[in-house]
Formats: sequence, C-alpha cells, structure tokens
Amino acid sequence: MDGTVSIALPTGALMHDALDLLTRSRLVSLSAEELGRQLLVDASGLRVILVRPSDVPAYVDHGAADLGIVGKDILWESPGSHYELVDLNFGGCRLVLAVPDASRLDGPETWPPLLRIATKYPRTTTAWFEGRGQAVEVVRLHGSVELAPQVGLVDGIVDLTASGRTLRENGLRIASVLGSSTARLIANQASMKTRMAAVQAVVAKLREGAGLDR
Repeated sequence: MDGTVSIALPTGALMHDALDLLTRSRLVSLSAEELGRQLLVDASGLRVILVRPSDVPAYVDHGAADLGIVGKDILWESPGSHYELVDLNFGGCRLVLAVPDASRLDGPETWPPLLRIATKYPRTTTAWFEGRGQAVEVVRLHGSVELAPQVGLVDGIVDLTASGRTLRENGLRIASVLGSSTARLIANQASMKTRMAAVQAVVAKLREGAGLDR
C-alpha cells in the first residue's frame, strides 16, 4: 500500500461527477454501473473508497483515506482536522433559509425574538443566526425538512437547494442565502507530510482534470 493513494468518494449526488473527474484526470476509469454494489476498488495505484457523503471527512481525518471529495456543506458541519485543498467547481448548490409562501418572515427586520428552524445542518444554522444576533431554536431532522413548516413544527427551514424546485413544490420560498457549496478536495494532514510525493502527484492530476491549471 506504500505506493497506493486512497481517495474517499461520496455516494449520492456528487458520485457521478467525482467518478467523471477521476476519468478526466487519467487516474482510473470507473462508472457507477461498473461499480455496482462495490464500495472498495483498487486499480492503477489508486484505492477508491465509496462512503456516505457525511462520512468522507471522518475517513480522511482518521487516515483511512489520503484524500476525499466532499461537498462544502458537509465541511461546514464537520470541520475536522484535514486540509481543504481545492474547490472542484461541481455540485454547486446553496444553503438557504426557506419559509412558507404565506409567511411574513423575510429579512432580519421581520424575524421574531426567537426563530424555530428545522434543518439537517444544525451547526451551520446556529452559527449563522448567532452571527446576526438572532436567537434560534434548531430542530434537527434527518428526513425531508420541507414538511416541518407546513404542519407548524417550525417557522422555516435551512436546507440545500440547487434549483429551488423542491422548495416551490412544497409551498416554500427563499428568504435568505446562508452560503454556497461546491465539491471540495480534502487531504489527511499526516499523508501530506509523510507521503507527500505520491499524494501530491494525485492532487496534481485531479487539478488538471478539473481544469484548474489551464
């Protein structure tokens, strides 16, 4: 394994683009269809580990993977001890505050003394509102958060959106944008020091494949 560099890729929305990046970078050619249910693939000096998006930082931080591709939204919630190397410029979406169409809530001047917000991003949500001097009660949900305002559980939600379509279909509108997220390349700190040449060679190919060195 000394000459093999391992990279953790996220399953789900970013997986196709991440695999395409490996192909464009001339590292390894893999498709979702070829992988099937495989979660671990060794090919051409590269070990590809497929994990849930939220688990990518843990695999990199603890040294199970030298590199990882993960959405910035995950890094907001799991800052960890890795290096964030490159913005890969795919998987773009926004983290937004959305409220029911009929809600009076809009900008900060319309917020009540305490806002109740449902989200899968409690750390980011709390920090954003506290940074604006707004008291917030965060209700952490793991399923579809769009339902929560409709049944009176919360005043609004904080969630990721690419087009806003799902929000509109559920009678929600965007009131504020908390941040923008794209896929990022992260690295294990020890790997960057003890296996620098091998890891940097892969990083250079990924940068080239992402069109960042043109």
